[in-house]
Amino acid sequence: MLWIKNLARISPTTSSVGNLFRNPESYTLSSRFCTALQRSETVQVTDQVVNGLDQQQEHRYHGLAPTKEGEKPRVLVLGSGWAGCRLMKGIDTSIYDVVCVSPRNHMVFTPLLASTCVGTLEFRSVAEPISRIQPAISREPGSYYFLANCSKLDSENHEVHCETVTDGLSTLKPWKFKIAYDKLVLACGAEASTFGINGVSENAIFLREVHHAQEIRRKLLLNLMNSEVPGIGEEEKRRLLHCVVVGGGPTGVEFSGELSDFIMKDVRERYAHVKDDIRVTLIEARDILSSFDDGLRQYAIKQLNKSGVKLVRGIVKEVKPQKLVLDDGTDVPYGLLVWSTGVGPSSFVRSLDLPKDPGGRIGIDEWMRVPSVEDVFAIGDCSGYLESTGKSTLPALAQVAEREGKYLANLLNVMGKAGGGRALSAKETELGEPFVYKHLGSMATIGRYKALVDLRESKEGKGISMAGFVSWFIWRSAYLTRVLSWRNRFYVAINWLTTFVFGRDISRI
Repeated sequence: MLWIKNLARISPTTSSVGNLFRNPESYTLSSRFCTALQRSETVQVTDQVVNGLDQQQEHRYHGLAPTKEGEKPRVLVLGSGWAGCRLMKGIDTSIYDVVCVSPRNHMVFTPLLASTCVGTLEFRSVAEPISRIQPAISREPGSYYFLANCSKLDSENHEVHCETVTDGLSTLKPWKFKIAYDKLVLACGAEASTFGINGVSENAIFLREVHHAQEIRRKLLLNLMNSEVPGIGEEEKRRLLHCVVVGGGPTGVEFSGELSDFIMKDVRERYAHVKDDIRVTLIEARDILSSFDDGLRQYAIKQLNKSGVKLVRGIVKEVKPQKLVLDDGTDVPYGLLVWSTGVGPSSFVRSLDLPKDPGGRIGIDEWMRVPSVEDVFAIGDCSGYLESTGKSTLPALAQVAEREGKYLANLLNVMGKAGGGRALSAKETELGEPFVYKHLGSMATIGRYKALVDLRESKEGKGISMAGFVSWFIWRSAYLTRVLSWRNRFYVAINWLTTFVFGRDISRI
């Protein structure tokens, strides 16, 4: 206990730690961190363990101070999705320090996320840590990653207000801090669209993050096991085993296909008592897979019907805890409800006092800049072209976000080499060619070793368009090569092989 006695001898008036928190100009964590802002509020703290004396602990923000001469300019990236991570991967860290703020410390490889819901792939196979995408974040003294959300943007002072993520733990209080930037990249993505329908947020599960896939998997397996409990009624059993997917886009169709494969290959073998009761229903207001041509869509409908997926055309009016109501008054009981109806601007994006495109996303010009403020860029699902550019907003696709991130990384590198990396220093910098998006095509798996592949720029254009087993092989090969790291490619390949030989993992962990 000698160390406790020594600790008690440390006087709060001479301790370096005490001086650190009393001096508003002192630095914390490194010489790049400074204690910031006014002493506007004091909190009385009683019963101090060290000396039993009352002290005043000042309420203040900590943060990253503006960069100085001799230091690298700082690029602050808000978000860790396709756009933000591709930008961080391409940024020249010999020119810039990179700081990332995001509520998740990894990027999700979303095209394979549906496969994790039923055990085809393990969750870590689709999660790529930010520190692997840009190693400088964990190695360079001026580059950081912070597990936090941005709460406010102060573009006049070139800084953002952030608040740490606590995952709802009552024992942790969010810590507020500020980060000054030279260049700010808004890549904070979008959120699932509920269209204002009552009960969606409370009762449905979205499919955008790894924790969504984990929740779907746990709920699905829980319902399967509960349906075998003695004494449960037939009506309740049918409800528990009814999986409803709302949204007929690629995500909804791919999840329905994965789920039907799981039912036909694994449920029928390992849950034989309820194998005839489990059902999958896909609800779409219009046509499923509307981005594909009619021939591919009809092939997908035929294959989904063969797999036992029931297709229903209708509009959801209300979602209740155990059933949803369609526009024609039909009640659809469900045990698992997955909502995949597209995305819209997040609450943070809506709160920003920045120009917006017609859809409510952050308005940008052809160089990804937000025209009304200096040194602010926006990429990915949170951004869209302003009407003044004469361009239509690009779709919220991974390939769009990735291409925008790559373009902006190259643009910032050019600006930095030309001396325009610091705040308010790029007004005279030549920006080069504006961003031009060229669609590379679309792919979607529909189960039963079948997939759709359309490599044309548009449904009316010329190019490769096919469906079937060869398309499925192309789909798997393409996405295996697109996984960011060799580590995760190895994971994905091994998971696919394991599933093929031994079946899916049905452990509820």
